[in-house]
Amino acid sequence: MTGGIPVNNTVVNLIVLGSTGSIGRQALEVVDLHPERFRVLGLAAYDELDLLEMQVRKYQPRMIALGNASLYNECRARIGDRAETLTGVEGLCELAAMEGADTVLAALSGAVGIKPTLAAIKKSRRIALANKETLVAAGDIVMQAARDYHAEIIPVDSEHSAVFQCLQGERPYVQNIWLTASGGPFRDHTREQLAEVTVEMALSHPNWNMGPKISIDSATMMNKGLEVIEAHHLFAIAYDNIKVLVQKESVIHSMVEFVDGSFIAHLGVADMRIPIQYALTYPERKISPASHLDFTALQAIHFAAPDQQRFPALALAIAAGRRGGTLPAVMNAANEVAVGAFIQKQIKFDQIAVIVERVMQNHVVSDQPGLDQILNADRWARDYAGQCVLRRK
Repeated sequence: MTGGIPVNNTVVNLIVLGSTGSIGRQALEVVDLHPERFRVLGLAAYDELDLLEMQVRKYQPRMIALGNASLYNECRARIGDRAETLTGVEGLCELAAMEGADTVLAALSGAVGIKPTLAAIKKSRRIALANKETLVAAGDIVMQAARDYHAEIIPVDSEHSAVFQCLQGERPYVQNIWLTASGGPFRDHTREQLAEVTVEMALSHPNWNMGPKISIDSATMMNKGLEVIEAHHLFAIAYDNIKVLVQKESVIHSMVEFVDGSFIAHLGVADMRIPIQYALTYPERKISPASHLDFTALQAIHFAAPDQQRFPALALAIAAGRRGGTLPAVMNAANEVAVGAFIQKQIKFDQIAVIVERVMQNHVVSDQPGLDQILNADRWARDYAGQCVLRRK
């Protein structure tokens, strides 16, 4: 025992898919705090060569994967023989299935994370899942594969980690899951004000430090809609039993309501390193780099229902999840394209949801699709959303 904390000397061999992103960087901070506990076997990034090179020098992984295959030669010139270098989706899958790994942190951004996550599942790894799109687009396939291959999926999102922790020993008694939302930086804006939101404004989240895609999704509340779909798959719970509640201080990360009328809530500071570390060390808890919540500094905790009129992306995502089939993948892909167009200042903030809705309306849904159908629907949606963006320029 050290300071009352059980000591586990088992070394976790870790692969970080998305090591240069916000979640990946914070995961490596957890590794730095507990170097005796983790060994980084593999790292993957898209094209952030400067940071990836620094990470390779520091963590000395055996293998790396680069999403942008066109940078292979430059990457090899920088890294040399320090690590085997792979590229493209195939390289990501090979890395995710690497022999000797115990845990794969799936923190790639977008639907590109689906195949590598499945590759890791088929090796019966623990999946620390931080890639929303994997479950949004292919939740039925991914969760069935996890059951078939006895792979453990531990959610990294703060809300799903909170629910996961609240459910320990209580799963048979659940009535409702309550996903809390900060409401984003524009929760009090009028529709007229939302039409004038700039990229710089949308990237500035009041509570969380996140990457650009998830920051925009939080501002539109699409993020919470994606989380509803994730919760449906992760916890095998009906959509009618998943509630969304705005809790602007981001102190309560989510709650579970039980059949006897009691609630269990998960509270803490707004620091992603807590759920990241929990996913990597579960069922243990370790000293965290995050600060602790000071209740005496809290003046109040506020609750409100989300306004789906001002934030239609939330309703669109939930509707896609309820319909199922290929529609969630289409909704997600259209949103990725629309968010990218907004970040590039090609469309206005309030046009993101308009484009997503148009793509959804023009999609012929395929029920019970296989992975190829889902990926084809994803490609169709990206093309159609791109056309919508061009027409609105």
